[in-house]
Amino acid sequence: MTVTPEAPTEATRRDAAAGTSRDTAPEARRFVDDAIVTRRSLRAFLPTPVPRATVEEILAVAARAPSGTNTQPWKAYVLTGDALAELSKQLVEAYDDPVERAAHTEEYAYYPTEWRSPFIERRRKVGWDLYGLLGIAKTDKARMHAQHRRNYEFFDAPVGLMFTIDRIMRQGSWLDFGMFLQSVMVAARGRGLDTCPQAAFTPFHRLIMPALGAPANEQLVCGMSLGHADPAAIENSLQTEREPVDRFAVFLDRLPAGVPAP
Repeated sequence: MTVTPEAPTEATRRDAAAGTSRDTAPEARRFVDDAIVTRRSLRAFLPTPVPRATVEEILAVAARAPSGTNTQPWKAYVLTGDALAELSKQLVEAYDDPVERAAHTEEYAYYPTEWRSPFIERRRKVGWDLYGLLGIAKTDKARMHAQHRRNYEFFDAPVGLMFTIDRIMRQGSWLDFGMFLQSVMVAARGRGLDTCPQAAFTPFHRLIMPALGAPANEQLVCGMSLGHADPAAIENSLQTEREPVDRFAVFLDRLPAGVPAP
């Protein structure tokens, strides 16, 4: 089920800003759960515009994400129209030029340098599942390149976001940032919109940050595409798997034998 609630009232906006809610009924909990479990990284969007007021509402709600001592380390740049088109053009040109592409590298390591089980199997599966839907063979480097290029076209979304963090902030603040990003995506689902968070932008930070007018003290965290999903796009039918709770959670009502008491 896709939740498309009514537009927030002024009271709802005040509640979001204050961190309060008037509705704790089971139906409200169902709406929250639905927004979370229907969030997927979608890779094809319709050109349908998203009003600026809607984006502002999403960001206002997401800003209620927790952060250590309320530091709120996130910053967002919202691109639409000509700004989005121009940045996309620059990114595509850089990506398609092998010499230029090789000159760009990430500022931080998103993935491990050494892959181990079960992470490598999960990574491979989602990649080949996507390529399988698109009919891209393992040896078809040209089509793989073209599909990855779609990142820099923001998958045709009408809204692109770039997220930055102050360079003085440490690992804990990056954890806070992740909670903010999840809140952005869940708030978007609550408004009938979809997203795709994208680390693919990070190698091109030397191109992106000046284009945004971002100061030198900011570091690019990631980007995101936002809009109405294209229901006809086969890639949007991709369903990624999740491990069951008993595979990643350990419930303890007493400490294991051999663990010394404090």
